Amino acid sequence: MEYGGSFPVAVCTFQREKPKNESDASLDSIFAYERWYLLIIDMEKKISMSKNRIEWIDLVRAIAIMTVLYIHATDGIFIISSDAIMNYTIYSRIFNFASLFIGRIGVPFFLMITGYLLLDRAYDDERVRKFWTKNCNGLIIVTVIWAIIYAVSLMLVGANSAQVNVAEAGNLFFSHMWYMPMIIGMYLSMPFVASALKHFDRETIWQATVVFTLLAFLLPFISLLLDMHGIQNVNIQYCLGFSGGIYGIYIILGYLVKKDKFKNISSWIWVLITIVSFAICVLFQYYAFVRGYDFALWYEFPFILTGSFALFELCSRMGEVRAFPLVSFLSKYSFAVFLVHNLFRLPLLPLVVQLPYSEPVKAIVLWILLIILSYIAVVIIYRIPKFGKFILYMR
Repeated sequence: MEYGGSFPVAVCTFQREKPKNESDASLDSIFAYERWYLLIIDMEKKISMSKNRIEWIDLVRAIAIMTVLYIHATDGIFIISSDAIMNYTIYSRIFNFASLFIGRIGVPFFLMITGYLLLDRAYDDERVRKFWTKNCNGLIIVTVIWAIIYAVSLMLVGANSAQVNVAEAGNLFFSHMWYMPMIIGMYLSMPFVASALKHFDRETIWQATVVFTLLAFLLPFISLLLDMHGIQNVNIQYCLGFSGGIYGIYIILGYLVKKDKFKNISSWIWVLITIVSFAICVLFQYYAFVRGYDFALWYEFPFILTGSFALFELCSRMGEVRAFPLVSFLSKYSFAVFLVHNLFRLPLLPLVVQLPYSEPVKAIVLWILLIILSYIAVVIIYRIPKFGKFILYMR
């Protein structure tokens, strides 16, 4: 992933001793001008890099990490409180159903950013090796390290509290780590997909994307509907693993946005698609609950695809992003926050659950705490020489 941030401007002052003679004064003046020239060049370079940032991409990345923290906060509260689910008010249930849609747009956003930034590139043998070295080798090592950190943390939590259900805690602790092997696999195949895409025009790519999308999203949805209505074990045998499955489709859609495939469609249509997708996700979850069907909203649900993609396309049409320094800060540390936030989630959950408020309020409180503590932690860790950037996978 690519990160960006604000660039501090250094203000330098130079003190000179009184020149001993005219020659020394001349040399000293030359050196002073040279220092100022280098400073100006450095400042111009930083300003240029800042201007070259795609502001809306930073906004989408910031939204993505906020929604990931949000879904983990709401999931945590409602999982811990699952014994009382029948006692939830209708408002708490609707809040939970709506939160699942909001929280599920984070991963699609990250994947579409990946497709937008990395697929529209030229790769040869040397560039493939550099891409893998830069994006895969370190990420694999960091993934293993964080898996160990979470495993050790889970053992410590389980050993120090007999009230902690280790299986449930493990699900909460490792709930986000599934993303790591998935994105590593995507990075390994990225250069080959990018090279293949250059041999086809946008219409051909779009037609293939539609076919794969129908297979990956629509057919499982039909099977789900049949299962909900008592027609069980209807499985259509096909495999899209070779194409990256549903996650690969999100990445391809990001690439198509980069190629302006959808610019001729009115923004109001995308707004309508977003609203309709949100409504269907909420209503479908409520319908499943009424029927007593155990349904978990996930990324293969077709209206998560349509809703998240419509929002991504809308964001791509933005001009200047307001409060960009804050957005840039949130974006810069987004992946680092993704890595560390669950270390705070499990210890906070028993405390927040005991608050004398409704589940929605508890979820919001936990979400805010996760944002504050996670960002404080990664800012501190980032400043540890050498170790900080490596363990947070920040370049």
